[in-house]
Amino acid sequence: MTQRSYRIGQIVPSSNTTMEKEIPAILRARESLHPERFTFHSSRMRMKQVTKEELAAMDKDSDRCALELSDARVDVLGYACLVAIMSMGHGYHRQSEQRLHQQTVSNGGPAPVVSSAGALVDGLHAIGAKKISLLAPYMKPLTQLVISYIENEGIEVVDSISLEIPDNLEVGHRDPMAPVEITRKLKTAGVDAIVASACVQMPSLASIQPIEDRTGLPVISSSVATTYMMLKRLGLSTQVAGFGSLMSGRY
Repeated sequence: MTQRSYRIGQIVPSSNTTMEKEIPAILRARESLHPERFTFHSSRMRMKQVTKEELAAMDKDSDRCALELSDARVDVLGYACLVAIMSMGHGYHRQSEQRLHQQTVSNGGPAPVVSSAGALVDGLHAIGAKKISLLAPYMKPLTQLVISYIENEGIEVVDSISLEIPDNLEVGHRDPMAPVEITRKLKTAGVDAIVASACVQMPSLASIQPIEDRTGLPVISSSVATTYMMLKRLGLSTQVAGFGSLMSGRY
C-alpha cells in the first residue's frame, strides 16, 4: 500500500510542552493501523503566565507563526491554545481560523487551519453532547470564560473543576494520569460527555480511556479533539484505538 506523508503544523505558546507530545502520540499510534505517515513542525508565540492580557498579546503573534509554517508547506495547521481563543470573545475561533488560513494562502502555501478551541466544540458536537462536565487548570475567571464560550456554542456545562494554576510551565508538569482521580469529583449525572482537559497544556492523554471505561461516558480533551479535526480536514480516517469515543472511527 502506498504511504503518503503529511506535514502537521502547530502554532504553540512558547511555554507549551504538551501538544508536541500528545498529538504526535495519537498520530504515531494511528500509523500502526493506517498507511499514512506524519511529520511534525511548530512555530512558537511568547506566553508564560495564563492571564487574559498575556493571552491577547500572544494571539497577535499567531499570524507570524502561520506564515512561518506555511513556508514549510504544512498540510494542516493547528492553533494549540484553547483559552487564548476563548478569552477573545464568543465565536472567535472562526475569525482566527479564517485569518490564519488567509496567511497561508497569501504565502502560496494554503493549508486548512484547526484551532483547539473550535476543535473542542466541534468534537463535542460530533459525539452529540448537549451537556458536559469539564476539568481545567485555569484560574476560575478564565474557566468561566471557557464555560461561557462553550455554552454559547449550544453545549451546557453542568459542572467544572478549576485547578487554579497560573504558571503555564507548571501546568505542563502535571501527571497525565491525574485527571483519572480528579474527574471523580465532577458531577456527571445526566451529562453526555466529560472533558478531561479543557487545556492543550495540561497533560491528560493517558487518562482519556481509563475515565471513559470507568464512567461509560465519552471522554475527550483539547488534544484529542484537535487531532480528530486535523484528520477530518485532511480527509483521513479518525479511527485510533485507546483515545476515547471521538477517535473510535464512528464520527
